[in-house]
Amino acid sequence: MSCPLADTARPHPCDHLRRAHDRPALIARRLAAAAVLAALTLLPGACKPPPSDAAAVRVPLAGSAAGRAPSAPLASPDTTGALWAETANRLRLVYGRPGEAVLLALECQGPASPAARLVITRMAPADAGAGALLALVGKEAIARIPVDATLIGGRRVWQGAAPALDKGWDALKGLDEASATVPGAGKVQLNPSPLPFALVEQCRGAQPSKLQPQPSPGQ
Repeated sequence: MSCPLADTARPHPCDHLRRAHDRPALIARRLAAAAVLAALTLLPGACKPPPSDAAAVRVPLAGSAAGRAPSAPLASPDTTGALWAETANRLRLVYGRPGEAVLLALECQGPASPAARLVITRMAPADAGAGALLALVGKEAIARIPVDATLIGGRRVWQGAAPALDKGWDALKGLDEASATVPGAGKVQLNPSPLPFALVEQCRGAQPSKLQPQPSPGQ
């Protein structure tokens, strides 16, 4: 059939033939597109957002409190010039540099009794619910004392206790250096002093000796 030229303002006599001719190709293209979409929906992870840190935030981290990550480890403090000093409580000593924050405290509870014990406190931040072993190392002995995050004065610090008769406290015996280390809270070098072991002996029931008072580190 021959199709004459026609006015473009009016339908062309052969338009219906062109549409009929193009319909199979159009249908084929639509079917192909539908097949591609169907295949995409079967792929793993289709229509899901990519992995992100936001999902991990909602999962509590092992060993931390309330899903928070453990605090960063602290460096060992400078103990140059640090000393042991008595406090208003005659059964409690503190250790640190004069005029600065206390680094360590040692206190006797229930002196000269079967229940007598010594409480040691490392004045360093501790995460809620955390626990560790404080290593008390001296020339005469080594003690490993369980310590826990304990709320004192509105902040959590490391605190633990052991019976006064525990031989581990002999780490404080003599006029030699000792150290107290809590993992993540650094190592506190303990400068020689007769005060800490005198407290240990008093807690065990021995007669306290007369010792010259020393200036106290600031709280």
